[in-house]
Amino acid sequence: MILTADSEQRRAANRRKTGNGWLTTFIGENRNTLQPGAPVPPAGTLYPMAFLVEKQANAVVKPHFHEADQFQVVVQGGGRLGLHDVGSVAVHYTDPFSAYGPIVAAGDGVSWFTLRNSWDPGAQYMPQERDRLRAARARYQHRESTAAPLPPLSPAELAAVRDAGCVEVLEHAADGLGSWRYTVPALGGVIGPDPADGGGQFWLVLAGSAAVPGSAQLPVQSCVFVGPEDAALAVTAGAAGAELLCLQFPRLARH
Repeated sequence: MILTADSEQRRAANRRKTGNGWLTTFIGENRNTLQPGAPVPPAGTLYPMAFLVEKQANAVVKPHFHEADQFQVVVQGGGRLGLHDVGSVAVHYTDPFSAYGPIVAAGDGVSWFTLRNSWDPGAQYMPQERDRLRAARARYQHRESTAAPLPPLSPAELAAVRDAGCVEVLEHAADGLGSWRYTVPALGGVIGPDPADGGGQFWLVLAGSAAVPGSAQLPVQSCVFVGPEDAALAVTAGAAGAELLCLQFPRLARH
């Protein structure tokens, strides 16, 4: 199950105004787009969800938790997430029932991708849901990981790349959780980590453009989902090269 979402196409078709910004659905349904009365995927089943959140200057999202594994990737602007200063490109991960926040946008706003591999009914805000969070501790560990911002390569920096490279962003854990950042020279290629090690992977194009099997060249902020049953993803950079972020979820059966 390889799913692709071209950022330019998704923005043109799916960008919707919210109370303090915009939301663009890239892959899957979420609580904001699911039709009334439509069934939700069963708990614990693979269901990729990807959407871009854009918050206006000084917007605040109160502390909360979710019921699903979640990556957040800041791709524009900046601000603060809990105790961490965030900007482009920062990576944040939480296990289910792991509270975090607040998220506070800076003066130029902040935009981030929310990426999940299973259905989530929406944010559960603190302190109202504190008792529910405590009750979940018997089944779910608390885990929150944050990688500091590292801007994407400029066109000149990308043009200077001669060999494919990879650096670890979040440390690879025993249950499969991990994140890696790739640089690929013009028209070069890379093979990603084995998806069978985790619970699915999202890939984001950070700079340049890239194609995967069955897709055209995907521009910046496009995303790809790779299921755990798929082969390792083969990515080919466009004529300007590519910088890519791979985010791998823990195995779904870990609890």
